[in-house]
Amino acid sequence: MPPDLTLGTPLVLDGGLSNQLAAQGCDLSDPLWSARLLADAPEQIEAAHAAYVRAGARVLITSSYQATYEGFARRGTGREEASALLRRSVELARSAAGGRTDVLVAASVGPYGAMLADGSEYRGRYGLSVRELERFHRPRIEALAEAGPDLLALETVPDTDEAEALLRAVEGIGVPVWLSYSIDGDLTRAGQPLEAAFALAAGRDEVVAVGVNCCAPRDADHAVALAAEVSGKPVVVYPNSGEEWDAQARKWQGEVTFEASRVRDWRSAGARLIGGCCRVGPDQIAALAEVMRQEV
Repeated sequence: MPPDLTLGTPLVLDGGLSNQLAAQGCDLSDPLWSARLLADAPEQIEAAHAAYVRAGARVLITSSYQATYEGFARRGTGREEASALLRRSVELARSAAGGRTDVLVAASVGPYGAMLADGSEYRGRYGLSVRELERFHRPRIEALAEAGPDLLALETVPDTDEAEALLRAVEGIGVPVWLSYSIDGDLTRAGQPLEAAFALAAGRDEVVAVGVNCCAPRDADHAVALAAEVSGKPVVVYPNSGEEWDAQARKWQGEVTFEASRVRDWRSAGARLIGGCCRVGPDQIAALAEVMRQEV
């Protein structure tokens, strides 16, 4: 079990896995994104995790965000091998921790839209029912849980229907989870009020934290306090760098607004799991960890 997140110093999460893999020279153009490397270059994934451990991260999020049975099947990977690759994602993060008991592993469970690899994870509303989404998520959640992670990261969730499906899918799994939405302003990516979204986690014992990720840092500022107030839970927050992805130009644009100093306000508002997502690398995580140490 992870430590009681209502007590003590917040835990430092890692940063974006994909940007660190790109910095290591990895090609992430495949529809499976970083999950392709689970089969083709697992040593690169372990090296990326290790870079964040050296930077001060104490929670490593696995490379399973875009790893699904359906996605692997399109590459001709059978179900048994796909299960092994899902488990490998946890094993690689555990290995990168180097036996340190103060480094936790959170198995990433990305949204249904990530499997489609068409950007719909940032829109939600796939035309599927909650029951259909639950059936999609449950098998890989079971495979990831079998590998023994410390937590499951239900992350970058774009709408409340998928959040409900994920929360149903983790019932009885026996692994604590955090629920993290991708947001735009005061709304989920699908346009629902955050108050209703965060309320889904209230009263669920398996949920140890609720919050936001893969959003602009400015949007995270308000969301942290709201998540704590509505859910009564510790908060998880790991926004992007502040840059925006231009899909047509296929490059990041804009200014970096992720600043380690924001940690102080997030912590005061209830955040207990704090890190970065896309375009936030080891240097920023090291700076964030240093601010945390100064706050003790």
